[in-house]
Amino acid sequence: MIIRPIAHKDLPALQAIAVESGPGFTSLVDDREFLVNKIQHSIDSFASRAEQPGDEGYLFVLEDPETGEVIGTTGIEASVGLASPLYHYHKSQVVHHSRELGLFKRVDVLNMCNHYTGCSEICTLFLRPQFRRPNAGKLLSKVRFLFMAQNAQRFASTVIAEMRGVSSDDGVSPFWDWLRTNFVDLDFATVTQLVGAGNNGFIAELMPKYPLYTHLMSGDAQGVIGEVHEKTRPALRMLEAEGFRHKGYVDLFDAGPTVEAELEQIRSIADSIECTVQVIKDGTSAFKPKPDGAGQAIMVANTEVEGFRATVTDQATYLAQHSLLQLPSSLAESLGLRDGASARFIPMATAKTSGLPESAAAQPVPQPRQQQELKYAL
Repeated sequence: MIIRPIAHKDLPALQAIAVESGPGFTSLVDDREFLVNKIQHSIDSFASRAEQPGDEGYLFVLEDPETGEVIGTTGIEASVGLASPLYHYHKSQVVHHSRELGLFKRVDVLNMCNHYTGCSEICTLFLRPQFRRPNAGKLLSKVRFLFMAQNAQRFASTVIAEMRGVSSDDGVSPFWDWLRTNFVDLDFATVTQLVGAGNNGFIAELMPKYPLYTHLMSGDAQGVIGEVHEKTRPALRMLEAEGFRHKGYVDLFDAGPTVEAELEQIRSIADSIECTVQVIKDGTSAFKPKPDGAGQAIMVANTEVEGFRATVTDQATYLAQHSLLQLPSSLAESLGLRDGASARFIPMATAKTSGLPESAAAQPVPQPRQQQELKYAL
């Protein structure tokens, strides 16, 4: 499996993903012109020489090198809410108190806000279910942090992820159903398609501008505030392991949580290691296997932008004292790496392994429950 920047040849696969992901996945909509423009914007972003975050959007695809099939996608927005407002609800409490009458009432409210304007966002993660395989979901999630670690100047100090909220396979959202009944008579699929395509003017025109008292909502709507779609739970656990936290901000339409972290404190960024590549003949690595015979898997990427490539491998050896990463020649070639080139990597597993630096190997990486792979996340 190889991660690379998206290209126009990937349009049919991206359109298939837009269909497969279903309503609620606002990062992609099944609109050919929209997807063509999204791909071109990504190509332009990778080609830019950005020295600070702007309107760049980076979209990657996960490819099976043997078949050429695109099996998933993942992305990063450098700075959100600049060209088009990014709205959230913030969950907080208000207190109604009368000293004279001796009455005290604390209630939950949702206030519309633009709190995350200017932040970077990791988004558009989808692993096509027919292509699930070990480490594919992790690669799609963590590869963004390798790219951000190498190109920190392109991204904001705060990184967010909008997690998909609760909705059914046929596009019914309990939270939106309540809003639709009381404020905006549009079905959930239509709303998410409008927002995904950047047509969010109706938010300022039709959405309620005053605090929403949650105890006045239906029980179903109250019950999903801050909750994630069942297929997004593995992605949320993975981001929590990276240091992301929910601070009360939820999506306007399905009430899914938005989580945040400081760029420099994201675990995979802080623990990533830049090193020099030594290309060796296939099968001659000095790597010492673990007692069970399996090597320590790492995620490794080159340090290019337009030519970015990344993968997961257990065929690498890191010589910490020389800051040298030994890679088999066939693997190095697939990543566009030559002898003496720079690379960046992070360990994928928890156990210490000779050949990996203690600072990287000693840190445990929580595994998704029952080794569940990601289908789609954000």
